[in-house]
Amino acid sequence: MKKYDVILPAAGSGKRMGAGHNKLFLELSQKPILIHTLEVFEQDSACKGIWLAVKPEERAFIQSLLVKYNITKVKALPNGGAERQNSVYSCVQKIEDGEIVLVHDAARPFITIPVIHKLVEAAEEKGAVIAGVRAKDTMKKVENGVIVETVDRSSLWMIQTPQAFQFELLQEAEQAAEREHFLGTDEAMLVERLGQTVYIVESSYENVKITTKEDLIFGEAILSQRIGG
Repeated sequence: MKKYDVILPAAGSGKRMGAGHNKLFLELSQKPILIHTLEVFEQDSACKGIWLAVKPEERAFIQSLLVKYNITKVKALPNGGAERQNSVYSCVQKIEDGEIVLVHDAARPFITIPVIHKLVEAAEEKGAVIAGVRAKDTMKKVENGVIVETVDRSSLWMIQTPQAFQFELLQEAEQAAEREHFLGTDEAMLVERLGQTVYIVESSYENVKITTKEDLIFGEAILSQRIGG
C-alpha cells in the first residue's frame, strides 16, 4: 500500500454548534475534537503528511495545540477559504509530491485506520473512492411538505469522509472547479464532473461528524465504549 497525504479543512465556523468559536476546539474527554482527529493520522505509519487549512487568526492557537499534543506530521497550515472547497484547494496547491491524497472532515474524530487503509488501497487501484454507510431508515422524497415517493433505500448510502483520490485526479478536479467558478458539495462531485467514476468503501456508523451539541453526547459515548472495550 502506498503512503498517503491527508487534507483537513479546519477553518469552519461551527454555526450549528452555537459554540461562538470554532467547534473543533470543543473538547471530548478533555481533549479538543481537532486533536482526536489528528491523532488518528499521526499514529498511522502510512500517513506521510497532514495539510491543515486554518483561519489566519486561529493559526497560532492551532500551532500551540500541535506542540502540546506532539502532532508532528502537519506539513503546512495554509489559509482556509469561505467554503470547504476553497480550503481543500488551498492545501492541494501546497502538495508537491502527492500520490494518494485523502480529504477528511476534521470534525470526524472516530475514523479508524483499517477504513483509511481500505480507502487508500482502493484509490490506488481505481482513482477515486469515498467512505459511506448504507441508509438504515426509510427514505421519502418530499416536495412542499408532501410525500411524493418512498425511495428504495437498498441503493442509498450516507456519505462520509475520508474521500480518497490519486493526487493528479483531485488536482485536476479542483483546478477545473476553480477555473469554472463551480462550487460542489464535496470533492467526489468535482471528480464526477470530469467524467471519472467514483467508488464507495463501506465505513462505520461510528464515523460521525460532530456538528451539533447532541453529537458531543454521542462522541463521549463512543469514546467511553472504545476505552472500555
